[in-house]
Amino acid sequence: MTTCVHLLGDCSVRLWGLTSRERLGRMLEKHPGARLCEAHEPLPPAGSVLLLREDYLYDERVLRGLLDTPDVALQDPRDGSLVAARLPAGELAGTAGFDAPAIGRLRRVRPDTVASGLQEQLRKFDPPWVARIAEGEREALERSLFDGAYKGVTDFITRGVWPVPARRATAWCVRLGLSPNHVTAASYVLAILAGYWFWQGAYGAGLLAGWIMTFLDTVDGKLARVTVTSTRFGDLFDHALDLVHPPLWYLAWGMGLSAGWDAAIPLDTLLWVIFAGYVAGRLCEGAFKFAAPFSLFLWRPFDSLNRLVTARRNPNLLILTLAWALGAGDTGLLLVALWTLVSTLVLAARVFWALLLRRRGAELQPWLSQIDLRAEGHRPIVRLFAPRSGLSDV
Repeated sequence: MTTCVHLLGDCSVRLWGLTSRERLGRMLEKHPGARLCEAHEPLPPAGSVLLLREDYLYDERVLRGLLDTPDVALQDPRDGSLVAARLPAGELAGTAGFDAPAIGRLRRVRPDTVASGLQEQLRKFDPPWVARIAEGEREALERSLFDGAYKGVTDFITRGVWPVPARRATAWCVRLGLSPNHVTAASYVLAILAGYWFWQGAYGAGLLAGWIMTFLDTVDGKLARVTVTSTRFGDLFDHALDLVHPPLWYLAWGMGLSAGWDAAIPLDTLLWVIFAGYVAGRLCEGAFKFAAPFSLFLWRPFDSLNRLVTARRNPNLLILTLAWALGAGDTGLLLVALWTLVSTLVLAARVFWALLLRRRGAELQPWLSQIDLRAEGHRPIVRLFAPRSGLSDV
């Protein structure tokens, strides 16, 4: 049965180009069992209704939790005020509002009652939240929404270098009306250009195109999340590029060096090591699913630390960039091969250990789901991998 979602009050403040009603409308499109009602649409005579204050920003996890949990009233943890209520429509007697007698019988809940803090897709822990929207808080709310869209466990360049410029680029994309797929399409063009220039031995131009591509690869996902425009096609469009282009770049880099290659290790052998190591590394990540239903890089702090530097595109591109700057492109490729081999062996060892523990009956859990932010939030590793959006504190 469809749950009718009614918004109470009004709010004209735009966050990342969207009003509260527009944002909630896009969020609810992912829930086929829910429908956003028009502003003056009457309550249905039967069925379930979800009342939401329009002047509030809702965490996707909290919204999903409310739709899945009947007979609850959500309170703002900061002041205890009612923010949302889910109950049978018939109990409201045709009037949508928190002053209806039926609201008083509902179980009071908080965001962390109806939603988990672990975000496996973004590989991080961030307490679920609701936040009041006010014009004076617009900039802070937009920044928090962007921070909340960022992955927690990823490589050290994406984690430490890209956030500030990526937020500005995301704002430009919103102002220009660009969609995430526009940005991803530009990434495809740059990835092809980088590969072409590597093959031609024009490493400076190729590296410039490559780094811009990696930057845009950060922007498109954040743009999709802050504007609630993520789609299945966009996800496939983006991940197909992420999966395919790195080994092709290394191959092109090697072809650019082939005329003058005089290292002891044949170039063909080196490229096969990189390609096989890359594929094996990806297979290791997939094989971990036989031991636990979450990413290998969430298992233990070591695995999250390993993800910062493991032989993925950005760390490898940094190796190649430094080697090119020193005039040693061939050494750069040798180091990429070595690092790919080491990283893959580490991943294989971790997967083997996880499968062994699973076989012995152990129930593996992601370490981020077991931390107590109040007691452990000061620990550097927790602060690094559990970056908070800040929306639970607004």
